[in-house]
Amino acid sequence: MQINEMPADQRPREKLLMHGAAHLSDAELLAIFLRTGLKGCSAIELAEQIIDHFQGCTRQLLTAHRQAFDDIAGIGDAKYAQLAAVVELAKRYLRAELKHGQALTSPQAAEEFLLAELRDEPSEVFACIWLDNQNQVITFERLFQGTINAASVYPREVVRQAIAHNAAAVIFTHNHPSGLAEPSDADKRLTDQLKQVLSVIDVRALDHLIVAGGQVVSLAQRGLM
Repeated sequence: MQINEMPADQRPREKLLMHGAAHLSDAELLAIFLRTGLKGCSAIELAEQIIDHFQGCTRQLLTAHRQAFDDIAGIGDAKYAQLAAVVELAKRYLRAELKHGQALTSPQAAEEFLLAELRDEPSEVFACIWLDNQNQVITFERLFQGTINAASVYPREVVRQAIAHNAAAVIFTHNHPSGLAEPSDADKRLTDQLKQVLSVIDVRALDHLIVAGGQVVSLAQRGLM
């Protein structure tokens, strides 16, 4: 059944306008994005096929590279560009929660941002959220990128960047591409080392957040800071 043949209150766009986007299924939301289907296939049916292609995982769909869509009818360069733009807008929305001058009072805002920023990275990335003396965000900065299971972190460079940003505090973060968020012994040693060297220049290390899959683990909450 084509969408225009459905009862008005069951059509995705009308349903969204009446009840809000949260009331729509993944396929219905994607159908609104697609706008049209293919011959003999409604936009909702096409959306369901695309989601099935990614094993029913919208995260895989939204983070897939261009080549992953080559065998999917209905997704050409134009649609892929639109999809990539929507994903980037979502990341920037979350990044706005950590904008310059904003007090970092919501751990949830930081975790949501870091999940969007780091969890789908194929290799380890070490980054810092630099803060001023009122715990207001100065900037989020990626410092080191490594392999699938390690990233070399140089304390001297971390200190240099702390001075460059005139930071008073910092939250360390890195991802585990393996999907396991548990801190390793190397993570604990690195945290202790960075905390010690930064204390020399009066920069407080507040936390180290490890991102993996859909989890964010706080070393501070584990009593490891």
